[in-house]
Amino acid sequence: MRIATWNVNSVRQRLDHAVKWLSETRPDIVCLQEIKCQTEAFPKEPFEALGYNVSVHGQKGFNGVAVLSRLPLEDVTHGLAGDDGDEQARFIEAVVSVKGGVVRVACLYLPNGNPPDTEKYPYKLGFMQRLHDFAADRLALEEPLILAGDFNVIPEPRDAADPAAWVNDALFLPRTRTAFRALTHLGLTDALRATSDAERLYTFWDYQAGAWQRDNGIRIDHLLLSPQAADKLIATGVDKHVRAWEKPSDHVPVWADFAIAA
Repeated sequence: MRIATWNVNSVRQRLDHAVKWLSETRPDIVCLQEIKCQTEAFPKEPFEALGYNVSVHGQKGFNGVAVLSRLPLEDVTHGLAGDDGDEQARFIEAVVSVKGGVVRVACLYLPNGNPPDTEKYPYKLGFMQRLHDFAADRLALEEPLILAGDFNVIPEPRDAADPAAWVNDALFLPRTRTAFRALTHLGLTDALRATSDAERLYTFWDYQAGAWQRDNGIRIDHLLLSPQAADKLIATGVDKHVRAWEKPSDHVPVWADFAIAA
C-alpha cells in the first residue's frame, strides 16, 4: 500500500498535474492540502475516473483538504476536535479496511503562523496542541495510523537549505519545533527520516528568488506513523520532479510504501 501527501496549492489550477501524477504513480491513498475550493466545487470526476473514492473538507478560496482512496472511505470526520469555533478547513480523518484490520489516515494542513507577532501564531500552536491530543487518543487504539500533510514545520536545521533565513519564521521558531517534537515523542515516526539520511531532502521551494533553480528548499510535508504503521514501512520517496512541471505547486508529493495488503 502506498500512501501519499501533496499540498497542491489549488486543485482546480493543478488538476492536470494531479491527474498526471496519479496516473504515473497510482498511490492507494492520497492526502491533498490547500485545495482552495468549497467542498461542492471540488472536481471529483477526474479522480473518480481513475478509480478513487473522494472525501472533501473545503472552504471558499483558501485552505481545504481532501482524501482520495482506492478503497472505500469509512468513518470520515471533518475538522480537528478541540475548538468548536475553528471554521478553517484544515483536517479530515478517514479509515479504510484492509486484510487483518484497518488503516487510519488523517490529512492535515497545519497553519502557517506568520507573522509570529500576530494572532496567527497562537492559532498555529493551539492547532498543534489539538493535534497532539488527537494523536494521543488515536494511538491508544493501537492501529496503523498515518498523519499526513503540510505541517508547516521545519523540524531540524538540516531540513532547510539555509536555516539562518528561517530563524524568525513561524515554521522554524523554537516553540514550533518543540511542539513538533512533543508530537513525535508520543511514539510517532517521521517516515522520511526513518528511511533516509539524505542531505537536501526538501518538499517545498518558494516561487520567489529562484528558490527552485538554486535548490533552496525546506522540508515541511511529513508522514508521521504510529508504531503499528512504522512496523510495516518499506520505503519512502519525494517526487521532486513534479516541481519542474509548468506552473507547478510550490510543494511536491511525498509518499510511503507499507507492507499492508488491501
